[in-house]
Amino acid sequence: MDFQLKTLGLAQAAAEKADVLVVLLHDDFKPAGNDGVSGLLAQARKAGDLKGKPGKLVAAYAAAGVSAARLVLCCAGDLSPAAVRSAVGAAVQAVKSSAPKKMVIAFAGDVGEQALYAAVLAVADASYVYTTTLSKPEPRSLRQVVIGTPAAAGLQAAFDVARGTVRGIEFAKEWANRPGNHSTPTMLGEAAQSLARGPKLKVEVLGPREVAKLGMGAFMAVSQGSEQPLRFIVLRYQGAGKDVAPQVLVGKGITFDTGGVSLKPAADMDEMKFDMGGAASVLGVFRALGEIQPAINVVGLIPSCENMNDGRAVKPGDVVTSMDGQTIEILNTDAEGRLILCDALCYAKRFEPAAVIDIATLTGACVVALGGVRSGLFATDEALAQALQAAGDASQDLCWRLPLDDDYADGLKSRFADVANVGGRAGGAITAAKFLQRFTSAYPWAHLDIAGTAWKSGGAKGATGRPVGLLLSYLLAQAGQGAATAAPRKRARKTAAA
Repeated sequence: MDFQLKTLGLAQAAAEKADVLVVLLHDDFKPAGNDGVSGLLAQARKAGDLKGKPGKLVAAYAAAGVSAARLVLCCAGDLSPAAVRSAVGAAVQAVKSSAPKKMVIAFAGDVGEQALYAAVLAVADASYVYTTTLSKPEPRSLRQVVIGTPAAAGLQAAFDVARGTVRGIEFAKEWANRPGNHSTPTMLGEAAQSLARGPKLKVEVLGPREVAKLGMGAFMAVSQGSEQPLRFIVLRYQGAGKDVAPQVLVGKGITFDTGGVSLKPAADMDEMKFDMGGAASVLGVFRALGEIQPAINVVGLIPSCENMNDGRAVKPGDVVTSMDGQTIEILNTDAEGRLILCDALCYAKRFEPAAVIDIATLTGACVVALGGVRSGLFATDEALAQALQAAGDASQDLCWRLPLDDDYADGLKSRFADVANVGGRAGGAITAAKFLQRFTSAYPWAHLDIAGTAWKSGGAKGATGRPVGLLLSYLLAQAGQGAATAAPRKRARKTAAA
């Protein structure tokens, strides 16, 4: 989709040629112009039709003095990001059936960067259509969106970030939405390699032989029941000097999860194609980084495989050895995400990172705790936790911090290995995080459990693209600090398999 930013007052917005003109109104806005839009606004306000919660709207056709065939006046409350998101979503849904190709979304008054960002992301989300595996797809009709404000000049940088974020979110949605046979580990590696055509980006994809040489026993154990070969994907974005420590993102890439020998119930198992939502979000972030090009270094690590069940599959009670030499008793083969992540977290150490953030559809317990509104956040570093919480608030990609008390690790004790991979139902999201924490002592670390936020079920079934927005907001905030405040480091090894 082509997004444009223009300086538009109401009179100028009324003159814009488009299929639909959407005007977003602040609660306190008082129209004062003589143009067609201002006149209709005044009448609607006088009649009391544009009061109430964000998203309440009035539609008009062939309005006098308005070039667009259809006009939608929409209440946007206090123009907070949440209010703007609700208003734009309602407006796009109201006109979707008419299949508009060009839409103008005009703010009736001055707005801030966050409101602009929210408008761009909301129109993209409301108009998104998945088409890849449909024989006769109905493609997205909306091709061009003009965002208009009375003073656009000072908002260009925020607009560019929003536009880049949309590219990343939609890339993440695309790969998470694909069925398992259209999104194998090999295909995921090819998707990553396609990003290397962008500026400042390099990608390396390792196969079973290289992973075995690295000693990633936990990762290999999960993959051994599948005919599809594993892939370990290493992405690098170099936007700052080589002596600046990178931020490392680690995304869980289980392209389909049967649960293995600890087989999942048949109902809704199709949704386990979304179990690579963490990997998809990392790919989405790198898609956006290539467009926004911030002054920061970022490494992405994606351990990717299927969790399948055949005669070679790992069994409950098996003991495997992680990359750093810790032995793990696998009590439940459906707790496989933490097994592939722990080896990737060990691997992250070689980059001498400023921080490491892993992203995973890890536990049903997190869904029970937080539902689909906020992702679960765990962190060993206070500043990192606060930065991620702030990034979630700023991007409206919300998270909530959960504890990491040492007492929660008691359930992971094993008589037959250094640690068990599960600790019982109680506090399941926390014990999963405590397991991962064992492999992160060398750097500041955070874990985002996105099991409740990576996709939606039911009639709206599909990937959300979260937490691409949160991660980008965090990374851009770190880039804003400048290289002078970033921790220097030694050069990382040249090859990912070194």
